[in-house]
Amino acid sequence: MRFSILVNGTRRTVEEEADTPLLWVLRDDLHLVGTKFGCGIAACGACTVHLNGVPARACVTPISAVGDAPIVTIEGIGESDWGRKVKAAWLELDVMQCGYCQAGQVMTATALLTKNPRPTDADIDEAMRGNICRCATYTRIRAAIKRAAGLPTADTREQRP
Repeated sequence: MRFSILVNGTRRTVEEEADTPLLWVLRDDLHLVGTKFGCGIAACGACTVHLNGVPARACVTPISAVGDAPIVTIEGIGESDWGRKVKAAWLELDVMQCGYCQAGQVMTATALLTKNPRPTDADIDEAMRGNICRCATYTRIRAAIKRAAGLPTADTREQRP
């Protein structure tokens, strides 16, 4: 089947089976490889994209379910104010260790701040709980979200000149 989808502000046409996961359309057809395959069952968050502004797991979202909803991937998240702030905070605080889960982490964090620009620790924990980091950089993730939001963090790198 032919599908016309809006990805990172650009209309794209792909030929795929209706049940093909959005993840494989993004990676294989459109060569947007920042969105990662982690578990294939929507449990780890590595494949998180924004679908109509809401975090969605691309590994279990069939292309036929996308319709006209705009899709934003890690390659396009820097076009939004919050996306730029989150990406900058991630780099400033050296959040990444292996980096594999970080695209999904950034996508989820950006969605959180778009919805709630002044999250509490509990808000952050709730929003991020579906994103697994095998390297356990959770404290740096929380600090980066707070930095992006302009909130104080306990991170000692805040003191650097």
